[in-house]
Amino acid sequence: MKQVIIIGGGAAGMMAALTASASSASQVTLLERQSRVGRKLLSTGNGRCNLTNLHASASHYHGEHPDFAAPALSAFGVEDTLSFFHWLGLVTATEVDGKVYPYSNSANSMLDVLRFAMEAQGVQVVSGTPVEKIKCKDRVFSLLAGGEVFAADCVIIACGGAAGSKLGGVMDGYQLLKSLGHHRTALYPALVQIKTDPQYPRSLKGVKAEAHIAVFSGDTLLAENQGEILFTEYGVSGPAVFEISRYASMGADGLTVELDLWPALSEDGVRAWLTERQTRLPQLETAQLFTGALHNRLGQIVGRFASLPAGGTVAELSPRDLAAAAHGCKHFLLPITGTCGFDSAQVTAGGMRTEEFDPQTMQSRLVPGLYACGEVLDIDGDCGGFNLQWAWSSGHLAGQLLP
Repeated sequence: MKQVIIIGGGAAGMMAALTASASSASQVTLLERQSRVGRKLLSTGNGRCNLTNLHASASHYHGEHPDFAAPALSAFGVEDTLSFFHWLGLVTATEVDGKVYPYSNSANSMLDVLRFAMEAQGVQVVSGTPVEKIKCKDRVFSLLAGGEVFAADCVIIACGGAAGSKLGGVMDGYQLLKSLGHHRTALYPALVQIKTDPQYPRSLKGVKAEAHIAVFSGDTLLAENQGEILFTEYGVSGPAVFEISRYASMGADGLTVELDLWPALSEDGVRAWLTERQTRLPQLETAQLFTGALHNRLGQIVGRFASLPAGGTVAELSPRDLAAAAHGCKHFLLPITGTCGFDSAQVTAGGMRTEEFDPQTMQSRLVPGLYACGEVLDIDGDCGGFNLQWAWSSGHLAGQLLP
């Protein structure tokens, strides 16, 4: 019987274990360094577990070679994933944006059906057991873990990435693969909060807004998105920020965030609205110029950003002042100072170089019988269930142990 060891009990590792153990010719052992499997899984989707997205396709993934993800996503896509989990007994609900959650709104439901299935299929789970060393000789692997030596014919490395270290993010997978001759790219936190000059965000802490957000390097647009943002004492957060944060975390100089705080109107439209407001309410305090359109604190900060005269009334504002206010609303600039670190990040950008693995099987091109899947590879997805879909797809493909 083929002895299969899976290193890592996260989403990709559990999917690989279930796939490999479906064959009666394989005995599967899953080694997990944490005291229990799926700890990071419980935190996804704010505890609700956004398990996939109906719109998952290769276009939502990033890395040096993002097309590497396409074969796995094609072989085991969203419909396959949903059918698989429904077969395990998980009832799901889909939201209008394509995000899929357990009907219970609890990540525990997802983890429980995975655990029950592994137990039913005879997967041996050994928790609290970090793998310290791995060697391969004559196509037989030996692993030192928890003071014990494990032997295997095939090994699947699914240790995850460096993100979320408080929940189990580690460097183990990178180090183990490196010891077997593999290489990795630089690592960056992704799906993370962006840090900016705090002058304006500090006064806006806790304020949410619907905005168009863009990241620039000088005059070059790197990424843009639209959706909900949240101001923090150190910068900006929220779903719209997470999706483009990878472009702010890669260490380039001269980066800025530009926020369009009224994306439904053109700059001329905002100026016309302000002019009409001045006509209707000339005695309104200047600080209340945007009241009714923007959050009160946000409107006041936009006025400060546009260098409107302090104090006084709206009637005292010149056409140039109104034009500056409209411009500030549509082009609210914040110099980027970095991002929050891996502790705060949901995903790791970068990882083991995908050209060293076969995208049709997830097997190493350097070491026969060695596979890798999930976040340990240089593939990361957008916010909204795409990273878990990559875990399911790549874990399922690796678990087939295709030659």
